[in-house]
Amino acid sequence: MGTPIGNLEDITFRAVRVLKEADLIACEDTRQTRKLLDRYGIGKPTVSYHDHNEAERSPVLIAKLLNGITVALVSDAGMPLISDPGYRLVRAAIDSGIRVEAVPGASAVLTALAASGLATDSFYFGGFLPAKSGQRLRALEALRDETATLIFYEAPHRIVDTLAAVEQALGDRLVVVARELTKMHEEFLRGTAAEIRATLAARESVKGEITLLIGKRTGVAEDDTPLAEAVDGCVAQGMSRMEAIKTVAHRRGLSKREVYGELEKLKRR
Repeated sequence: MGTPIGNLEDITFRAVRVLKEADLIACEDTRQTRKLLDRYGIGKPTVSYHDHNEAERSPVLIAKLLNGITVALVSDAGMPLISDPGYRLVRAAIDSGIRVEAVPGASAVLTALAASGLATDSFYFGGFLPAKSGQRLRALEALRDETATLIFYEAPHRIVDTLAAVEQALGDRLVVVARELTKMHEEFLRGTAAEIRATLAARESVKGEITLLIGKRTGVAEDDTPLAEAVDGCVAQGMSRMEAIKTVAHRRGLSKREVYGELEKLKRR
């Protein structure tokens, strides 16, 4: 169930009702969730469910669910499972034939994207980038040809180094750093990775929850190879036909269905 990412008003009527009707609320941090529950006068019992205990806690919760107990799962902020605990429990519930119902709510990814000013027609969410510098750089380099807006979560003490890696791996792209979304000190920094890095590096410290957005690549030379020829060329390199269609679609910013449809039209000519 989605909970506010900062402002406690960002919760749906449905979410409040479901929390009031639940027999038990499983939450990442019981103290954090209690603030929300107290705000809306919800006195239901809570149990901790986080990264360090979800393997052992999941079977216990599944047993309760099988006995008819209604369990609401929340994280500290936003939607559970999205870079937060919850996958094991949801998977186990589905495997046990237990109905799983998602109650949508606030999301830092979509909130940041909507106000970023970057392209929203397609985006790639990569969760948290690796903490180690070498792995982080390689992860960004692997996305060099991605034709979507890139979105990541990042820790405040790593954001300056991460922006340096963005500049090194992806070049001079538009970047947005969204900090403390929906909170009193909400901030959007827009510019190149180098510009925003300089701004943040000049501060005594960087604090708060951060969502990092990286604009689509630009200035890529247009591939004027006929579509069928491009697909056949990939097949000649050892790809299956479907892999070739997917590769050509990715390179040209098209969907697989669009490429497949064009190839079918060419066959009928």
